[in-house]
Amino acid sequence: MQVSEFTPPQLAGQRLMVGFDGIRLNSDLRHLITTLKVGGVILFARNITVPEQLLELSCAIQETARKAGMPPLFIAIDQEGGLVARLKEPFTLLPGASKMKDLNTVRRYAGITANELNGVGINMNMAPVMDIAPVNIQSIMAERSFGPDPQRVSEMGVQIIEQLQQSNIMAVAKHFPGIGRTTLDSHLDKPTLAIGLDILKTADLIPFQAAISGGVAGMMLSHIFYDQIDSRWPASLSPKIAERLLRNEMGFDGVVMTDDLDMGAIKKHYDIQTVVRQILSAGIDIAMICHKGPDIETAYQEILKSITDSPTVHAKCRTSVQRILKLKHQYLSF
Repeated sequence: MQVSEFTPPQLAGQRLMVGFDGIRLNSDLRHLITTLKVGGVILFARNITVPEQLLELSCAIQETARKAGMPPLFIAIDQEGGLVARLKEPFTLLPGASKMKDLNTVRRYAGITANELNGVGINMNMAPVMDIAPVNIQSIMAERSFGPDPQRVSEMGVQIIEQLQQSNIMAVAKHFPGIGRTTLDSHLDKPTLAIGLDILKTADLIPFQAAISGGVAGMMLSHIFYDQIDSRWPASLSPKIAERLLRNEMGFDGVVMTDDLDMGAIKKHYDIQTVVRQILSAGIDIAMICHKGPDIETAYQEILKSITDSPTVHAKCRTSVQRILKLKHQYLSF
């Protein structure tokens, strides 16, 4: 399928990656795929029992999309290892980044992860974490980061990207432009990081530039408020960070997505209509909403309305969906 063939409802749906409840194809999930025409789903422990069930679910998702005349879905999961691993036994229990001591270990575990994801129909991993974690603070990323050294984080992260993508699993680097300097969890509220771009360029951005050079498929934006870069919007809603910095200055032409819009950093401060309009304005490709609820339908309707009302938004939406389709053509068969 080419983007020129897409109707406005199809364009709107491709911009969404959503979560759902249940362990099999049910009426809610069918509605997301066939009516809202979502471009991707993200899986959590609530969706998983055993490998056979997970493979059956993945196949049902893709078959439903095919019958609806839509391209395959991104089927994503957070499988970093350590604290953030949705796949438990009998899958391999991986150590977190802070416990991986050398490139051979990282390479081996990334290969295991890729094999296990392929075996259950998952095609995208929300990893690696490319955040640095300074040693002089209680970093929220202390357990999930490869450490304080940007070069080490770069080398380890690029190994994961290469191993995953060589095995046809799309990697998503996170959390741009870096959350390792924060101590407040953005799941709870909106952290502010009062440092300028000059400081970020000396450390935090180095691993993300390495990920771009390594051909990473996707980039996830953090919900951190970098008030010296954008005095109004957090990174996940910021055109200054998503468009000017990530795309124009750093040269990333892959798919850009938000972190979960259900997190407190966003949910406590903005209504979903404002969030969606800002995402569209910032040229962010995918809005991620990880929990069942009215926000998914509202976000879809707001994207559709914006596409219909504004030729400028319509054109930008086609550009985003073109990037999404390019990635799907590269990694998924259709």
